[in-house]
Amino acid sequence: MNSATLNYIGRIRTPYKTTSDCPGQARPENGTSRIEVDETFLPALKGIESESHLQILYWFDKADRDAMQRVPKWSKNGEEYGVFALRSPMRPNPIALSTVELMNVEGNVLTVSAMDCIDGTPLLDIKPFLNQLERSGK
Repeated sequence: MNSATLNYIGRIRTPYKTTSDCPGQARPENGTSRIEVDETFLPALKGIESESHLQILYWFDKADRDAMQRVPKWSKNGEEYGVFALRSPMRPNPIALSTVELMNVEGNVLTVSAMDCIDGTPLLDIKPFLNQLERSGK
């Protein structure tokens, strides 16, 4: 199996201490979260304040990486689904993606709409959100 090396660029701050505390998805009605970008990457934030929404990639570092199937929270009959058919954090590469609203930028700290991870979750990347469906006219 091939491998890759990733460097964490910061941490995500939420009120959630355990995975069972976390909401099922990142939703604005769940409040706000803070993204603390390491000071080293402060120049990489230049211009980000002009964005309304961001895509955040983060690492579920406490996730079970051996899981191939899970019973989703929304399952009515307890049926298992493959992890590639779910947004479960339990997967071979526990990379998470959330689209959030950017509310404030103060130095290296971004205040965003609520995220679905435990406090201190490692941050992998930040990208401006581009609605590809809207751009293509679909």
